[in-house]
Amino acid sequence: MDTHDARKRSLAEQAALLKELGYDGAGHLWLDDLRERLATLEAAGLRLFQVYLRVDIGPEAQTPYDPRVREVLPWLAGRDTMLALLVSGGKASDAARDPRAVEVVRELAELARPHGVKLALYPHTGDWLERLTDAVRVADQVARPNVGVMFNLCHWLKVEEEVDLGPQLRAAGRHLYAVSINGSDRGEAIRSGQGRWIVPLDTGTFDQLGLLRVLREVGYAGPIGLQCYGIPGDARVHLARSLAAWRQLNRRLAAETPTGPAPEQTGGTTPRDRGEGHH
Repeated sequence: MDTHDARKRSLAEQAALLKELGYDGAGHLWLDDLRERLATLEAAGLRLFQVYLRVDIGPEAQTPYDPRVREVLPWLAGRDTMLALLVSGGKASDAARDPRAVEVVRELAELARPHGVKLALYPHTGDWLERLTDAVRVADQVARPNVGVMFNLCHWLKVEEEVDLGPQLRAAGRHLYAVSINGSDRGEAIRSGQGRWIVPLDTGTFDQLGLLRVLREVGYAGPIGLQCYGIPGDARVHLARSLAAWRQLNRRLAAETPTGPAPEQTGGTTPRDRGEGHH
């Protein structure tokens, strides 16, 4: 919404729209305007699920992350907000950069710990930390209780062969802190340049219900966010479409659940949280 909404809504207008449509909150890109984001969401009775933060582990990086993070971490205390870390600074998936990544993430984890803030390693196409398996590998080495990983459907489809989703999510296990989904075609079509990549949730050939089944099977109970990056037009239109599709998916999933309805989650620019209370 910040980057592509044709209406160019203010943060207060974004919060009001999310509340009206039935979303539970939002994520926030980078650290600018973070105080206003917190204030406008909370005034609408909504939650800030994640704040995105770039990390650079390259040898030329003078500062590996925005130094303002020390200032903003106290603002997040008691809000159950995660920092989502996008990690660049090396060839994609190059394990030779692991020691530097572990060093920087541990440093951030120690800064975040007194404020009760978790860190979610965010796999992003083209970055050093590009794959879910990269995030799990680094989180295992960091070995801090407030460091986990995020699964992003759009980036997974870009770099994976669309196999082994269940085993990958099971391998993430206790590290899996957040998930983002979006409408999309299958990975092969996307990688060939013919498929729709980030579109409203009611669009595309990817099996969204199958993904939700896997998340249920692996016992995932965290937030599910709606990825909207680059979707053109009025955000009201595509957010309403996606939420209607989300609710339909939940009804279908609940109908398959022998023990009763699955707890509903609602995607937002970050979504309804299932058990614990994520552009």
